[in-house]
Amino acid sequence: MSTISSPTKAFLRQPSAGGAAASSAALDPSSSSSPAYARTSSLITLATCNLNQWALDFDGNVKRILTSCKLAKEQNASYRLGPELEICGYGCEDHFLEQDTFDHCWESLVWLLEEGASDGLLCDFGMPVLHAGVRYNCRVICYNRKVLLIRPKTAMADNGNYREGRYFTAYSAPNTSSGSGSTNQLCSEKHLLPTTFYTKFGQRDVPFGLYHLMSADGTTIGCESCEELWTPQASHIDLALRGVEIIGNGSGSHHELRKLSTRMELMINATRKCGGVYLYSNQRGCDGGRTYYDGSAMIVVNGRIVAQAPQFDVHDVHVVTATIDLDDVRSYRASNPAFGIQAARLAMEEGGGGSNGLLYEDVHLVFDPLDPSSFSKNRPKVIEEGLSLKTFSPEEECCLGPACWMWDFLRRSGAAGFFLPLSGGADSSSVAAIVAVMCILVTKAARDDPEGDVAQDVRRVCRQDENSLWVPSSPQEMGNHVLHTTFMGTDNSSEVTKSRAKRLGDAIGSYHLSIKIDLMVSAVLQVFQMATGHMPRFLSRGGTMSEDLALQNIQARLRMVTAYLMAQLLPWVRGRSGFLLVLGSANVDEGLRGYMTKYDCSSADLNPIGAISKGDLKRMLLFLSKEYPGLDVLAEVANAPPTAELRPIDAATATAEAGHSQTDEEDMGMTYEELGYFGRLRKISRCGPVSMFRKLLVTWSHLSPSEVASKVKRFFYYYSVNRHKMTTITPAYHAEAYSPDDNRFDLRQFLYNTRWTRQFAVIDDIVAQHPDTDKDKND
Repeated sequence: MSTISSPTKAFLRQPSAGGAAASSAALDPSSSSSPAYARTSSLITLATCNLNQWALDFDGNVKRILTSCKLAKEQNASYRLGPELEICGYGCEDHFLEQDTFDHCWESLVWLLEEGASDGLLCDFGMPVLHAGVRYNCRVICYNRKVLLIRPKTAMADNGNYREGRYFTAYSAPNTSSGSGSTNQLCSEKHLLPTTFYTKFGQRDVPFGLYHLMSADGTTIGCESCEELWTPQASHIDLALRGVEIIGNGSGSHHELRKLSTRMELMINATRKCGGVYLYSNQRGCDGGRTYYDGSAMIVVNGRIVAQAPQFDVHDVHVVTATIDLDDVRSYRASNPAFGIQAARLAMEEGGGGSNGLLYEDVHLVFDPLDPSSFSKNRPKVIEEGLSLKTFSPEEECCLGPACWMWDFLRRSGAAGFFLPLSGGADSSSVAAIVAVMCILVTKAARDDPEGDVAQDVRRVCRQDENSLWVPSSPQEMGNHVLHTTFMGTDNSSEVTKSRAKRLGDAIGSYHLSIKIDLMVSAVLQVFQMATGHMPRFLSRGGTMSEDLALQNIQARLRMVTAYLMAQLLPWVRGRSGFLLVLGSANVDEGLRGYMTKYDCSSADLNPIGAISKGDLKRMLLFLSKEYPGLDVLAEVANAPPTAELRPIDAATATAEAGHSQTDEEDMGMTYEELGYFGRLRKISRCGPVSMFRKLLVTWSHLSPSEVASKVKRFFYYYSVNRHKMTTITPAYHAEAYSPDDNRFDLRQFLYNTRWTRQFAVIDDIVAQHPDTDKDKND
């Protein structure tokens, strides 16, 4: 094991042992030997990774990190970047307030160093650090069993699902004045390491702050952490102007529909503008919450993608590497006069270039291609042409992201499978289709490597002999083990939806039942009649709206009770052990409008589509019906009008496609397309009733002001009167920026003045000032 010398801020190299005599010989024109080349090679192999970490799974996290380091070394990489907070897992949330979390992270780092993770490999780890009594989200850079630098994060992610400011403090570097009056020089800070590091590795402290590293061969490496990329004054700009050539961004970025392109364009544009090598590492998977971290680790050089890891996958570790000529970076920057002017100006302001750098004389990162010891067939070749950014369409994202999230949830929960109330409608069919995609992905991975981690998880979930090499022969066989579906019909259900449910269950391979729950409904109503002397009736049969809603809700709620009974006992019925996770199937638009019964089948253990719109779900169903011919029934489901089937069928108005006279959009008083507008304006555009009305006056110019006002007021009434339902909503996969999830994402009250007195009065005043014209009425 080689030792690491203490860092110095001076970048001047010491003269060689030959001293002045050696220099004189080199200048002697009579010398027959050729002059030595002025500098070392500029070729370097770099690695970054996707890791499926799990919050507080310290042992498992360490093993995955070790695997990534091993794979990086096999590719002859000299630098390895890992995700944000990878040692403990990004989603620890309030566990970051516990000292135990910090202690276990240091224990894990010791384990990593003792196992040789950093032997010959510069490792950029992510973990929390308590420094001077303040909690920081940090990058910890290690090499040859020494900690070289702790670099704290300077900008916290505090929007949407992120709450970093609750757990960590954004770091501000203390400055010190130089003789010239400059105040931009960093004050040297040291972090005292746990005593174990001195006992095991002979190290007491480490530099702490906004430094970058410089190796003995002149390679410069800096850090930018997740949110810092998104800020107006991004860290990579300052690092590039200081001469840093390689920037590593360890991230914890979750999936959201249509988000990947935006995220990647930031990195591509960063290196296109400033030049340089940008490595991006991300978690991938469900680490214990509603979000799915979608990987896509990447290496970008001067605006060109040279390596990209998958966005969706069921493997725990994925490492990508690239061999890069750093002279390409130096040449790219030198060819940009504006870059040179700004870099020189920064150097002048700070009294000289190369500030904030730590030189480590014993760290060597580049390799010499002429050195036989550097040759390896595993080393990636230099890529001259950039790769195309690999992205998926929204309908592909809708099925791939939740499918991978559900697999993580299933294998880590210890459950034996899923139970899904399958109505034959678009929502429950979408959930069944997502499970089918999960089975396709998992079956392929298991069959490709019967001895691998995925295959071992499959055997455990399917309750097979874990010492065997059993893997499912097909996705349908996998589906039969893990998915249990039941059509829970009543006298109000149609044969059309019952048929679709059975055909879809057969196509997926699920264990499917078709039952009637009228006996349960009748029993509850008889109890009510015995207690009150009254029997409620549907509106179409002479009852009131209150009676009608109560009769619809009791059917829905009894389905939830039946679902949990089935989930607990079906494994026993099939002679198997374990329990089933109940899947919910309420989409984001219904949650926003509150068009669901509280504690019905929207109440479950998890919901893969709770943050996906009806429109995206329909497009997903049509996509899957074409992509997988065996699932062609999904096209029929997508084209059918959505219906709850909770009222008696009116044969006079029932359609062949729906099989029923009751439709969702008629019940809601608005279309799903309109709900999409309301949802995006309410959450993404942060509109209240008045500002939403003003925007829609322009967007919906085909409607009169009074019609727009009526729709806006109707939405806000139902949104507010049903907001309480979001407080008990099933944990759902986060996929949409206008999700109404009250638990973590959409933090608002649930007791409203549903008359919206001031807001609606302002809308009415605006409508009065712009009365409907004859043209509006004719349109």
